[in-house]
Amino acid sequence: MASWTHSKEKLNNVTEFIFLGLSQNSEVKEVCFVVFSFFYMVILLGNFLIMLTVCHGNLFKMPMYFFLNFLSFVDICYSSVTVPKMIADLSQDKTISYEGCMLQLFGVHLFGCTENFILTIMAYNCYVAICKPLHYVTIMDQERCNKLFLGTWLGGFIHSIIQVTLVVQLPFCSPNEIDHYFCDVHPMLKLACTGTYLVSIMVTANSRTITLGTYIILLISYTVILVSLQKQSAEGRRKALSTCGAHITVVIIFFGPCTFMYMRPDMTFSEDKMVAVFYTIITPMLNPLIYTLRNAEVKN
Repeated sequence: MASWTHSKEKLNNVTEFIFLGLSQNSEVKEVCFVVFSFFYMVILLGNFLIMLTVCHGNLFKMPMYFFLNFLSFVDICYSSVTVPKMIADLSQDKTISYEGCMLQLFGVHLFGCTENFILTIMAYNCYVAICKPLHYVTIMDQERCNKLFLGTWLGGFIHSIIQVTLVVQLPFCSPNEIDHYFCDVHPMLKLACTGTYLVSIMVTANSRTITLGTYIILLISYTVILVSLQKQSAEGRRKALSTCGAHITVVIIFFGPCTFMYMRPDMTFSEDKMVAVFYTIITPMLNPLIYTLRNAEVKN
């Protein structure tokens, strides 16, 4: 038993990881540094202004804006877990400590899963507003909104702690190069110095359960909404589509790349890094623009 423990400690000799990043070309890296620095400033400014507008306008008492304010906060946290490190890596050493990598892995899945749940709740909110307008105030009261708020954090925490627990038990040895710009499950499983068949099944099952479950809820919500719109007047359809149009756009941009990344078996592709840019950078950046341009109250 002692010899097995000693051999495992010797095998798990990695104290840091090296990111290969988006590109090894120096000119491409310079362009990426400027572009993603600008994108990150837009993410911070846009989402902060959404939060400020909702709070200053006392809109957070309305469920739609309550969750929009929450979404903006999560977008800031989600992008901040990966983007600053990626920008720094474009101009200097691309290393991250083992502990830092595990924390980043936890943060990515915590905020990513939480955003997943928020978008699902916002779809349910649209469904209640359009299909059950007379009962909307009763169904989406402040107490229920608070419970849903806590539920999204709890669900995100459980999902992320499972992912990290599965990865942290694996031994790592050289090479320690992660073919990505942040620590994620699939690239790290490739570096493990042991068989990862069982772990990869559990990781995939965890991610698929979350992604598929929320996807089904979203599909049902919008199917019911579209069916109910056929019974309404042209003006009613226009208002309903205006209410949900922004949310549908965000869902497509966010869930499309997430489905590609986490609904498949444990494998990696060269396109993964560019696909990840959409849900870690592009979606948090576009959310404020989409909701502002399509929403009269926020524009006012």
